[in-house]
Amino acid sequence: NCSHIIRNAGYMPEPRVTRLARLLVDYSTDIQHDDQVLIWAPASTTGMPLMLALYERVLERGGHPHLAPFLRGQDDIFFRFAQEHQLDYVSPFYEMAVETFDAIIRVGGVPNTRALSGVDPAKQVRHGQAYAPVLQTYLQRGDEGKLKWTVTLFPTNALAQEADMSLHDYSDFVYRACHVHGDDDPVDHWKSVQAQQQHLVEWLRGRDRVEVRAANIDLTLSIKGRSFINSCGQHNMPDGEIFTGPVENSVNGRVLFDYPVTVAGREIERIELRFEDGKVVQMNAAKNEPYLQQKLDSDLGARYVGEWAIGTNYGIDRHTKQILFDEKMGGTMHLAVGSGYPRTGSRNVSAIHWDMICDMKTDNEITVDGELFYKDGQFQI
Repeated sequence: NCSHIIRNAGYMPEPRVTRLARLLVDYSTDIQHDDQVLIWAPASTTGMPLMLALYERVLERGGHPHLAPFLRGQDDIFFRFAQEHQLDYVSPFYEMAVETFDAIIRVGGVPNTRALSGVDPAKQVRHGQAYAPVLQTYLQRGDEGKLKWTVTLFPTNALAQEADMSLHDYSDFVYRACHVHGDDDPVDHWKSVQAQQQHLVEWLRGRDRVEVRAANIDLTLSIKGRSFINSCGQHNMPDGEIFTGPVENSVNGRVLFDYPVTVAGREIERIELRFEDGKVVQMNAAKNEPYLQQKLDSDLGARYVGEWAIGTNYGIDRHTKQILFDEKMGGTMHLAVGSGYPRTGSRNVSAIHWDMICDMKTDNEITVDGELFYKDGQFQI
């Protein structure tokens, strides 16, 4: 059987890896008989156990797993040597998977978070623009229930170093955040998150004007006619947030994002944006401001907000410079410039979707139609 093969290959996973694979396959993507499944994961010594555990579990569920491993240094080589026509090329295999497969499971985890720091950002923008139609298909099919997708992260030394942790401690942090570290049923946990967050989503239905006030934030936006998504482990693991796509021309004011973000090998610190009628009209950053400028000039939709969200996972108790975790932190709010999720009602289309995070634990409040909704890191309803 598959477990025997994995053991003989020298990649027998520890119990937490097996539990994570089962959670992703059984719950996040709910793989069924004959489902076509793309497993996109790092082909490294550290990442191989999870890739194979996912492969095994998809087979046990009766699906058809297709491995798409990516190699150490692959992206760096591509952006250094790709010619213009290669930057514009879209992989027909990946395009086919997005258009026809039933599920995509993506595992992140890089050996060097700064590997792309020397790459010309114009190349990254151009390549992202080539994949923009594929991204829209990905989101649209997901919203229609035709494509089940999820993203997770596997612990690596590089990610642990970014978080100022040992690999051992960082691994514990990751598995605790996913709730696969103990004997409790992780599926039961994420179903309980769904139930808790549904109360918030129901309360926000039919509302309009949102005001966010804090030392670094003075922001208004409209959620009229938009739907909030209860994010509870289907598309991200770990998870824990509620989000929507605000009315595109409604965002006004300023916001200073006090948490740094790392994108494509570059760390951008203290991003400050000012909005008028939904559009970013002024931007600043303490570090890598030219890269921020270039990303926001990617296309017409890059300067508009595609997502407004509040993190609800209080088990993620520290900033790690990994957006998959950081945006879920309880006591934080984030905005994403660029493409929105159609199922929220967002009409914003862009080649980018870039999340930026604010701490909301002290001296702040969010009101919705004049009612206090959130204050100092806690919901008030």
